[in-house]
Amino acid sequence: MDSTRSTPAAGWPLLALRPGLMLAALAVYPMLANDFFILQIGGQTLVLGLIALSLMLLAGYGGMVTLSQMTVAGISAYMVALLGDSHGGASLGWPWWLAIPAAIMVAVIAAAFIGALSAKTEGIYTIMITLAVGVAVFYLVLQNRVIFNGFQGLSHVRPPVVLGVDWRAPLAFYYLALVCAVAGYCFVWRLRRTAFGLALQGIRDNPRRMSALGYDVMRHRIAAHAMAGAIAGVGGVLLAWYNTFVSPATVGVDAMINVLLVAVIGGIRHPLGAFLGAAVFVLLQSFAIDLIGSQRFRLLIGLIFLSTVLFSQDGLLGLWAQCRRWWAAVAGRRPFLISSSELPDR
Repeated sequence: MDSTRSTPAAGWPLLALRPGLMLAALAVYPMLANDFFILQIGGQTLVLGLIALSLMLLAGYGGMVTLSQMTVAGISAYMVALLGDSHGGASLGWPWWLAIPAAIMVAVIAAAFIGALSAKTEGIYTIMITLAVGVAVFYLVLQNRVIFNGFQGLSHVRPPVVLGVDWRAPLAFYYLALVCAVAGYCFVWRLRRTAFGLALQGIRDNPRRMSALGYDVMRHRIAAHAMAGAIAGVGGVLLAWYNTFVSPATVGVDAMINVLLVAVIGGIRHPLGAFLGAAVFVLLQSFAIDLIGSQRFRLLIGLIFLSTVLFSQDGLLGLWAQCRRWWAAVAGRRPFLISSSELPDR
């Protein structure tokens, strides 16, 4: 055997250390950055990545490309504002330990309902149904001024002070978002090897065969929507706290499309792709928009999206895997980091 080539067994220990190294880098990041980069870049990336992760669960493992995940996150954001403390609407002032679980539960129920509506459809029909639901929610919160305060939305939506910590402070919010993001990542990563996750991937590849084998395709898809809704619900709560307000723009069409762009650009077949795409989107939104303007920023994001779809089916992670395979062919050795064989099969 060629000693220059590493076997999968030899490469696996290095692969196993990689998430730990990334987590360590994320934990150390606030010590090397100012408040702007901690909150506006780091915190926003983790929150947006968590919402995109819920889409990755549905599209990557279940083959269900939807536009409803930002709608579900927005429902959770509105509920935490209405059930807790906010200005502008009919907030109930519930304690945080009751308002937060209730908001996430409402998001799960909404996601399961959307899943039930779209479970029997595929492809463009799923996208259109979830788009219609998103538009309906948008006009519901826009036109209902008594509860949702119309286009002005709900303001002063802040996290509670628990254990004497202001969780809206840049450092505290970043670590809170990091814990939630890591928990969501681990859940989705572990799910792929469970009986449910394997069945969901089988339904993605051939729903008719799985149905013939006795699997309830519709129930698996609805359950996947509910799980993704829980992740998006947590992301929605964090999004409301990050912005300190919720408005119809939170559940608008632009926001729905942004989540899809983030997931596809990063790589929709691997949980890491959601956060990688979110990082690229937030960095471009924070810096490129000042150089090229808001209208041309949309053009730039569109070009990046188009280039990603044309040159890599797995987004930036797919491009990285292609570069590693090319380098392995040139250097005569085998890569041990992320490759296409280590991503979930489509």
